[in-house]
Amino acid sequence: MKTRDATRFAFDALRGYRTRTLLMLLAMSIGVASVLVLTSLGEAARRYVTEEFSSLGTNLIIVLPGKSETTGGSPNLLGGTTRDLTLNDALAVSRSALINHMAPLVIGSAPVSVKNLQRDVMVVGTTSSLLDVRQWHLGAGHFLPEADIDRARFVAVLGSVLKQELFGTQNALGEWVRIGDRRFRVIGIMAAQGRSFDIDVENVAFVPVAAAQMLFNTQSLFRILLDTRSREGIPRAIEHIRRTLRERHQGEEDVTIITQDAVLATFDKIFRALTLTVAGIAAISLAVAGILIMNVMLVAVSQRTTEIGLLKALGAPRRQIIRLIMTEAALLSSMGAGLGLLVGQIGNGLLGYFYPALPLGAPWWAFVAAIGVALGTGLLFSLLPARRAAQLDPVQALARR
Repeated sequence: MKTRDATRFAFDALRGYRTRTLLMLLAMSIGVASVLVLTSLGEAARRYVTEEFSSLGTNLIIVLPGKSETTGGSPNLLGGTTRDLTLNDALAVSRSALINHMAPLVIGSAPVSVKNLQRDVMVVGTTSSLLDVRQWHLGAGHFLPEADIDRARFVAVLGSVLKQELFGTQNALGEWVRIGDRRFRVIGIMAAQGRSFDIDVENVAFVPVAAAQMLFNTQSLFRILLDTRSREGIPRAIEHIRRTLRERHQGEEDVTIITQDAVLATFDKIFRALTLTVAGIAAISLAVAGILIMNVMLVAVSQRTTEIGLLKALGAPRRQIIRLIMTEAALLSSMGAGLGLLVGQIGNGLLGYFYPALPLGAPWWAFVAAIGVALGTGLLFSLLPARRAAQLDPVQALARR
């Protein structure tokens, strides 16, 4: 029997039992769609985190007070430490040809008020270099002045949303705001750019670092941000930072230094493992669909014993019978996989509509894996019914025994 005839025979068999065929297509399509949607969610989370960390800036180095122990655990991102980082430490590590920009950070929360309007917001004490390090943009006015970082100047740059809430449509440049117990003159407004991973730029007040230290009555820094002149210079810059701070801290290495690439690599491993895990869970539904195909095929063989017996009586060899049953299973799996791809893409489209921030889209290997597993399970679990059909005695099959 030619391949074209075997395919037509299988199609006729599927059309003859439409309800059974529809149920098997539904089971297979649900499995394939589950693989696509879940892998898409895993990949979307990975891409989202990667894009957020990319917004931190290029060639970024972050110096945190406190040493991350080798016994486990993540770096102390909150800055708990036995020794503070100071402005003098920040100036010392920036004195290198490898360092392009340096921005110290002092972060706290304080009420910001104008007349009768008041809000508690995050206040970030830093320098003019922060825009270059973080690749942020100014909407109006000027950013913090380029002056000695240990000189307290009471000027402020407001986030776009904070400015709107305090001043509305009025011009805020040159106006005074009260932050905590001190008055600051507004010299700039940040451009609308949303949340940049760890800081909601639109709802922040930026002030000079020395002014923030006076405001929060502290001499310590939350962290130090630096960027290098080239990606190749990052390892040497890290060694310079370690050596400099070790000398300043009486020989103790009591800081944690992390890079953007290191954080991205860690998150990439985590989310790839998560994606593979959820894809494996979704693939279980394909195995269940394969078992359903096997059970339905076994029933189909019992219902078509006369038909199979006639084929054997006409001289169809055992291999031909197996081929016919397997062709039917392959058609079922292929159509189920195609329907599943369509449903999965529709599901991704709906998720993208309701969650536009997530860059949804299944990776290419998810399509290949879903189709491959669907075909594999369909053929594998149809092997037993095919062999049982091939073993039927033609005389007993024609007599429906």
